[in-house]
Amino acid sequence: MKKTLVCASVLMSLGLGGCAIDPYTGEQKVSNTAIGAAAGAVVGAAVSSKKDRAKGAAIGAAVGGGAGYYFDYQEKLLRQKLESTGVSVSRLENGGIKLNMPGNISFASSQHDLLPSFNDVLDSVALVLKEYSKSTIQVTGHTDSTGSFEFNQGLSERRAASVRDYLIGQGVAANRLHSNGFGPRYPIATNDTSAGRAANRRVEIEILNQI
Repeated sequence: MKKTLVCASVLMSLGLGGCAIDPYTGEQKVSNTAIGAAAGAVVGAAVSSKKDRAKGAAIGAAVGGGAGYYFDYQEKLLRQKLESTGVSVSRLENGGIKLNMPGNISFASSQHDLLPSFNDVLDSVALVLKEYSKSTIQVTGHTDSTGSFEFNQGLSERRAASVRDYLIGQGVAANRLHSNGFGPRYPIATNDTSAGRAANRRVEIEILNQI
């Protein structure tokens, strides 16, 4: 109980009131920064002696909140740069970031070469990834269920590789980037409608929270 009170007082003193209004849903949410800071405060208090417990909690909160700040600001910048491009930005459960790039704005039908009109979008993504250079990036390709599994699997792999290679060409470190294809295995919508199939044809970029 005493540790909890110490952690709460430390978070208040650091100005980490964790609630904020999500501008996209209008709902109140707890920021990833606050979650990280709270976890850090608990650890910091737990490993400290009784005399230094408040100090340990403060240090732990600062360290734990660091990754939260890192991804919160990165998300904000990505939303600004990708507004009105058709690319959606969301957060992963572990605090990372996911970009969903629909296939109809990034590739011609059944092709893996990037559309020239999509280069500007990836240029913007590359600028942010280079500025926030500590994270690992996973690029995954996905298709609908139309056609053979073998073709779709290969197409998804090639599309993911095209995005990966373009980002490398724009200066993102190759050792940060990994690509894979999953064909039709992970749909996000029904494959029974044209709109659903269009949603399933996509490339996702996951910026992983492994700091």
